[in-house]
Amino acid sequence: MTISVLLADDQPMVRSGLRLILQDQPDIEVVAEASDGAEAVTLARRLRPDVCLVDIRMPRLDGIEVTRTLAGPDVADPLRVIVVTTFDLDEYVYGALRGGAAGFILKDAGPALLVEAVRAAHAGDALVSPSVTVRLLRHLTTAPPAAPGLPGPASQSGPASQSGAAGQPGKSGKSGRPSRGGPSRPGGRSAARPLSERETEVVRAIAHGRTNLEIGAEMFISLSTVKGHVAAIQAKLGLRNRVEIAAWAWETRVVGR
Repeated sequence: MTISVLLADDQPMVRSGLRLILQDQPDIEVVAEASDGAEAVTLARRLRPDVCLVDIRMPRLDGIEVTRTLAGPDVADPLRVIVVTTFDLDEYVYGALRGGAAGFILKDAGPALLVEAVRAAHAGDALVSPSVTVRLLRHLTTAPPAAPGLPGPASQSGPASQSGAAGQPGKSGKSGRPSRGGPSRPGGRSAARPLSERETEVVRAIAHGRTNLEIGAEMFISLSTVKGHVAAIQAKLGLRNRVEIAAWAWETRVVGR
């Protein structure tokens, strides 16, 4: 199956470079290009590409707003959006992921990572440049230390207060205690069902940037078993991808303690 991709960047040379990288792959096709955010939204809604690659700083609408519009939690039929930018700034990364992005890739990360991110997004997964993953997520541990055995609430003064709970941009994060049997979901909501010990191990591995293959190798389980655990975790926590799982893990102090 061919993966259709929309490129959105205000620099023609950047779009050309991205197109050359992607078009060299037999399973990827660039179906449209946009030079600003508003055009990207219009084209994306009309063409419904499998993946949208958008820059952060663009005229009319920036990449974060484009992401919220196309992939935000209130979008009935969200698209898969990857932010590709030169700006390694935490507020951009956090805003993009909270807005529903399926990835955040730096333009200097190399062609292989870009292609991997597109394929991951199309498969329903998410990928963030390794150079920013753990650094960003650890910012979520600015909350006061949790009581023994319990995750602490998300910080009210850090980035979480600006972007809200996972999947809820623009709303203040609410602190909350975990339900009996498991930590709370972002925003203080209790998980529908508690995570098993193995699922908690997988959550911690995801939060530290491990891929499914790496998790399987470390835990001596098959790739399909890892994917099954990830799917179960998403269902229990009401999260959409591994980036939100990682953010949840750091917010609730499942890791970092």
